Amino acid sequence: MHEQIQIRYTRESQTSSNLSCGGNVAFLNIKLGETILDLGCGRGRETFEAAHLAGPTGRAVGLDLTQAMVDKASATATESLDVQSGRIHVEFVQGDIERLPFADDSFDAIISSCVINHAQDKQRVYREIFRILRPGGRFVISDAVTKYPLPAAVKADPTAWAECFGGAITREEYFDSIAIAGFPRLSVLASREYLKNGYDFASLTLRGEKPTPNAERC
Repeated sequence: MHEQIQIRYTRESQTSSNLSCGGNVAFLNIKLGETILDLGCGRGRETFEAAHLAGPTGRAVGLDLTQAMVDKASATATESLDVQSGRIHVEFVQGDIERLPFADDSFDAIISSCVINHAQDKQRVYREIFRILRPGGRFVISDAVTKYPLPAAVKADPTAWAECFGGAITREEYFDSIAIAGFPRLSVLASREYLKNGYDFASLTLRGEKPTPNAERC
């Protein structure tokens, strides 16, 4: 169903070492004053990095599913001299990526690393990303996909889901989820194929942009 989306494989897809395990901030080209969201922020390392790049007039928000992780990241922010001095603005909130607790058109850019494959409804996640991005806003997201559909027994195994395995869908299904959500173009910045538990997987780093109202649709 790739007729719905224009996919571009960039030079970085052959040379980058970013293999769905972080490092996506570098691909965002963050400008001073921008507002950034880090989905599945964990302890907030990339959230802090984004906040530094956005500067004192910008802001970075980290979202995580677990309150315990949000508390750890928030404690680090409280102790940060850069936060105390107002050199950076960062905050951490608890929330579900399928129901993002933010208003429409709230963010200039979104990053995420190996989180969306945990969601039951990937298309809903990308609809939420589309909703909260400002027109012209972009995302850089790394995730795992499969070459072929996983067996039903694997998809029903909670342990497999927890291991970034059971929730993965095929590359085609993943791209279609992004296209249906409203993103007309997609760049594959990094790609690596590998075997996991005997199944063909790929790690992808993807960049997409929310069209502006007068943008030409594909």
